[in-house]
Amino acid sequence: MEWKNIYRGLIMGASDVIPGVSGGTIAVLLGIYDRLIASINGLVSKDWKKQLGFLIPLGIGIVSAVLILSKLIEWLFEHYSGPTQFFFLGLIIGILPYLFNQAEAKINFKVNHYILLLIGALIVGSMMFLQESEGMVIEEMTLATYVLLFFSGFIASAAMILPGISGSFILLVIGVYTTVISAISNLQLDIIAVVGIGIVLGILTMSKVVNYFLVNFRSGTFALIIGLVIGSIFVVFPGWPDTTTFLLLSVVTFAIGLFVAYILGKVEYND
Repeated sequence: MEWKNIYRGLIMGASDVIPGVSGGTIAVLLGIYDRLIASINGLVSKDWKKQLGFLIPLGIGIVSAVLILSKLIEWLFEHYSGPTQFFFLGLIIGILPYLFNQAEAKINFKVNHYILLLIGALIVGSMMFLQESEGMVIEEMTLATYVLLFFSGFIASAAMILPGISGSFILLVIGVYTTVISAISNLQLDIIAVVGIGIVLGILTMSKVVNYFLVNFRSGTFALIIGLVIGSIFVVFPGWPDTTTFLLLSVVTFAIGLFVAYILGKVEYND
């Protein structure tokens, strides 16, 4: 078992609760994205047992963060939304040099790769223009509601696999984010189970697609992934704070994000 993955999972799980921040992006920042995709894809192969040592500790971390930190993240996002997003902004910007280094962009990237990078940035950047639908917590459960929640989980998790695209943001756009977060906070097992099944199936489906491109078109896929991460900067950026206090706090959290990115780069990319 790779128990080191528990802390990685905690970071991914905490980020997945925040609309605009992608668990896929965090996996890239941690340097485990290609292994994550290969391991998930390997679950439906004859070598599935080999993947569990990587995925189980990661899953423990993700689930623990979602269950334990969901109330804290909700509180931070409600009261300190800007500074919280500036932390992730610093994290994303700070890790970009390591991503270009891992992709060996100076050697491998040609004009077509930079075009793919630009396309990825534009795809994710355009999400900032999507209309969010906050939605009230759904209290009356019907078959149609369960179907909606299942497909919401499926679509959100398929998007979540792609760096820069936030599964929570997709849930916001669909209008079920508050219902899902409320269910997690209050341990409503029926909703958690339905959404969870959708999430698992979505991840398995999208991982096969991404794994194919990573294996057969690695440089091009990395270029697109880096573009998706760059595009997420525009989605995560919350705008400039209105007060001096929040401006200073945002500067501090941004600097902390940069510092954490530096530490992650040293630990994860220079092993």
